[in-house]
Amino acid sequence: MAEQIPLYPVRSAVVAAVAANRKRAAYYSAAGSGPGGERPSRYQLEDEFSHLDEMPLMMSEEGFENDESDYHTLPRARVTYRRRGIEWLVCGGWKFLCTSCCDWLINACRRKKELKARTVWLGCPEKCEEKYPRNSIKNQKYNIFTFIPGVLYEQFKFFLNLYFLVVSCSQFVPALKIGYLYTYWAPLGFVLAVTMIREAVDEFRRFQRDKEMNSQLYSKLTIRGKVQVKSSDIQVGDLIIVEKNQRIPSDMVFLRTSEKTGSCFIRTDQLDGETDWKLKVAVTCTQRLPALGDLFSINAYVYAQKPQLDIHGFEGTFTREDSDPPIHESLSIENTLWASTVVASGTVIGVVIYTGKETRSVMNTSNPKNKVGLLDLELNQLTKALFLALVALSIVMVTLQGFVGPWYRNLFRFLLLFSYIIPISLRVNLDMGKAAYGWMIMRDEHIPGTVVRTSTIPEELGRLVYLLTDKTGTLTQNEMIFKRLHLGTVSYGTDTMDEIQNHIINSYSQISQASGNSSSSTPSRKSQSSAPKVRKSVSSRIHEAVKAIALCHNVTPVYESRAGMTGETEYAEVDQDFSDENRTYQASSPDEVALVQWTESVGLTLVNRDLTSMQLKTPGGQILTYSILQIFPFTSESKRMGIIVRDESTAEITFYMKGADIAMSSIVQYNDWLEEECGNMAREGLRTLVVAKKSLTEEQYQDFENRYSQAKLSIHDRTLKVAAVVESVEREMELLCLTGVEDQLQADVRPALEMLRNAGIKIWMLTGDKLETATCIAKSSHLVSRTQDIHIFRPVTNRGEAHLELNAFRRKHDCALVITGDSLEVCLKYYEHELVELACQCPAVVCCRCSPTQKAHIVKLLQQHTGKRTCAIGDGGNDVSMIQAADCGIGIEGKEGKQASLAADFSITQFKHIGRLLMVHGRNSYKRSAALGQFVMHRGLIISTMQAVFSSVFYFASVPLYQGFLMVGYATIYTMFPVFSLVLDQDVKPEMALLYPELYKDLTKGRSLSFKTFLIWVLISIYQGGILMYGALVLFESEFVHVVAISFTALILTELLMVALTIRTWHWLMVVAEFLSLGCYVASLAFLNEYFGIGRVSFGAFLDVAFITTVTFLWKVSAITVVSCLPLYILKYLKRKLSPPSYSKLTS
Repeated sequence: MAEQIPLYPVRSAVVAAVAANRKRAAYYSAAGSGPGGERPSRYQLEDEFSHLDEMPLMMSEEGFENDESDYHTLPRARVTYRRRGIEWLVCGGWKFLCTSCCDWLINACRRKKELKARTVWLGCPEKCEEKYPRNSIKNQKYNIFTFIPGVLYEQFKFFLNLYFLVVSCSQFVPALKIGYLYTYWAPLGFVLAVTMIREAVDEFRRFQRDKEMNSQLYSKLTIRGKVQVKSSDIQVGDLIIVEKNQRIPSDMVFLRTSEKTGSCFIRTDQLDGETDWKLKVAVTCTQRLPALGDLFSINAYVYAQKPQLDIHGFEGTFTREDSDPPIHESLSIENTLWASTVVASGTVIGVVIYTGKETRSVMNTSNPKNKVGLLDLELNQLTKALFLALVALSIVMVTLQGFVGPWYRNLFRFLLLFSYIIPISLRVNLDMGKAAYGWMIMRDEHIPGTVVRTSTIPEELGRLVYLLTDKTGTLTQNEMIFKRLHLGTVSYGTDTMDEIQNHIINSYSQISQASGNSSSSTPSRKSQSSAPKVRKSVSSRIHEAVKAIALCHNVTPVYESRAGMTGETEYAEVDQDFSDENRTYQASSPDEVALVQWTESVGLTLVNRDLTSMQLKTPGGQILTYSILQIFPFTSESKRMGIIVRDESTAEITFYMKGADIAMSSIVQYNDWLEEECGNMAREGLRTLVVAKKSLTEEQYQDFENRYSQAKLSIHDRTLKVAAVVESVEREMELLCLTGVEDQLQADVRPALEMLRNAGIKIWMLTGDKLETATCIAKSSHLVSRTQDIHIFRPVTNRGEAHLELNAFRRKHDCALVITGDSLEVCLKYYEHELVELACQCPAVVCCRCSPTQKAHIVKLLQQHTGKRTCAIGDGGNDVSMIQAADCGIGIEGKEGKQASLAADFSITQFKHIGRLLMVHGRNSYKRSAALGQFVMHRGLIISTMQAVFSSVFYFASVPLYQGFLMVGYATIYTMFPVFSLVLDQDVKPEMALLYPELYKDLTKGRSLSFKTFLIWVLISIYQGGILMYGALVLFESEFVHVVAISFTALILTELLMVALTIRTWHWLMVVAEFLSLGCYVASLAFLNEYFGIGRVSFGAFLDVAFITTVTFLWKVSAITVVSCLPLYILKYLKRKLSPPSYSKLTS
């Protein structure tokens, strides 16, 4: 594909474009000035980059012949071009029209309420102007009234089932009655009953889960005190108290907390998939109130923007009216508590601003769709082809009759006679087969804990082309481990950490001795630090590096309060419980926690931290106190964080900074090792951070602080001015060390990804994480192989940049793509078709900083543009939309809860199980269902062929060949067990399928079930049906009355032999099924003899047991059977010898 894409040099194209653009702009401006000037407004040039429109960004050159074509509508026009007219109506236009009408009706019935901004008075739900939705969770598909119509619609929208319904209903008309009613209604009733029971059980389970969530109790604050309220009864304006480890029931603004700091931590893993805790800050005005009850004594309201999707943004204001002057506070994302998050520390009080459908978490989940497997759709197409054949055959029969008498009645009778061409047992067999596959998957001891939640699509697992996976918790365990410390001349790994520990113990014991001897240690240390030219000893360098890592972070140590102690008294205690086993660290990034845990392991422990100071404990138990003067938090633009601290004992002021090597390399003093070592660590899959420091004098710091506070107060370009002031200090910093932290991969992720890649599955990683981290994991998990280049898509904000960047990407061959969610959004807005087409050629794609809705959007794009089957796998609440949008969703029960695994079609316990799930179970399910479906069709075709031959011999009479029970028995008791035993068939052993994942590639082409294989089966059926009927008529001229017995016996034997011919690997149950069916038939010959005459008693002939036992009967039946089956056996043998299938080469 890439070779055919025209590559134009960007520069020359721009120059050429400018001339064309002038001409074009003139044309539009001329048109715009006239009386009809409004019309071309869609051509208004979008931005200053609009001249790029002429630059080629097309896959083919069809757009460039016509200069005046409105170019940017071309790609989309090409995709959405639809056939119109009669052809369109037949090819699915009727379906389109019906669905549009239904959608219009539904929308007319329930007009969508426009979402508006709101003013919420504290504790006064009755003051709300609007009516807001109930705060209940609802995951059910149906209610009591829509259940039966809904399930029936889902069943009868399939052509197959609708056809059976019509045929069954026709039997109520006496003139059309062919056999007994039960021969038509029993199978249909069975299918519907099974489906309804299955749906009802699923629906009831969903109802129970919702009920459990909606009936959780919360404390609501009222003027009279606290009252208990159910989660579903919470209203906008209520003041709700949420305890530690309790789920937040609705979107709230954070008013108060029991924590002294006025802030608390919440866990957001069910919302955005990140397992680190987020720090939230209470509104200062309400936090300062002396007691809880005072919330009702003030007159205050919150103004909140209208509900929207963005979970990372919020704009609002808090206003207190009864103070003088009124207090206004701006609210941002850090003052909000979104629903589905969990309080991790303290107790919080919030005012509810959004409920139910308007909460962020509900708006970010999509409605589950009913998933239908590709195999079912293909079989549906084949049944339509069979239906056309049925109509054609009936018309031919009536034509040969010569249209005598009431020919239209005869036509309908023929349609019913041949209705077995489309077998009703097809649905029954396939549904039972699906249930069997699900049972096999759940019973497989190699993948314990696997659950099949959607039993209708196991075959999808065998047809996947795209696998979209989450990163955190799916590919990785989300556990960071400190692996490497590099000081420039010496590097320490996990095995040499004890050396660092010794250095730290020594250096601190020296310091304490020196300070014990005299106070002269202070100036000596000062002179040392201010003279960096002197080469320091390794010990002092380690000491400086470890101290920097222990101080430069945003981590808070949290102590679990001991039983029987309330939080209030614990804070009052001077002597807090500083024991190590009682301490946990909290931070917004797991990397930082890993670094602080490492400094603790080498002897320097962070024991306390609040907003203004932090305390470290030395190996000797001495407490060092540092006051925090300034903090510069990490942002994705700056890629670094800094902190200025003052050592309380020496009054030294130090500026510490750590960040990504790209950001830090220009800040630190010149060195020759940083770039090389960062590269080495990244290749090992480690996340690197560069740590540096700078000592500041009191004067330098005062000067900086004045400029910094001025910049923070400025109204215009505040962020730019603040950044400029900070950058004035970030110069010539002393490089201390380089750290390497590893995010551990899940067990056996590498071989699993390797296997999937060899199976021809393209893997896309969609993560909410940072670009550097995502790239790092993509390399270490071998999602991107060692030899491949990675193209990092530069951030783009408008159409022109997107255009240039896409052209740059097009020139790369065989390289992985890494793109951020924002850039993706811009590209999809203007160049959706091109981006998807280019990305689909990449061996791997990584999208980072993706929101949950973006993940689902990418899945839908792949489905629309490629038409291939997609699978999504994830483990957090943020992956639910993606899992539900994919053709096949797999959830992992992970640390991030069970939300994903409950919403998925299949639930597994570890990522590595996906290999066996697809290669073995997916492959077998698809191949078995394809064989089963075609065999059941063959079973119907063969009997219809015999009926056709029979009718044509008897002057085209519309008389049935076989009566009621024989027809039912043929599809059930006589042949059902052997045919259904095909679900146990396998072409290769599971070990082989895992060893050669390339076998999976063949399936994606869909060759096991196609029009070609279908036609082969049709030809076999016609040949066999013809032989059986003509053979019976030719060999039994004298005993003509026995034609039914002979042909039916030969038919049953042929079917049993054909099953044996189709099977690739025998199973003992298959042998039992064959003999059981034969036994049933022989037994029934004795009891059901009245059915074996022609017509009912038309020829007055009943079957006598004496005739069956004669030698002539036996040899003639055997002869017919041999003629019908032997040629097929010979053909099969020759085909296996001359062009064996790929799996047989492995098994031989």
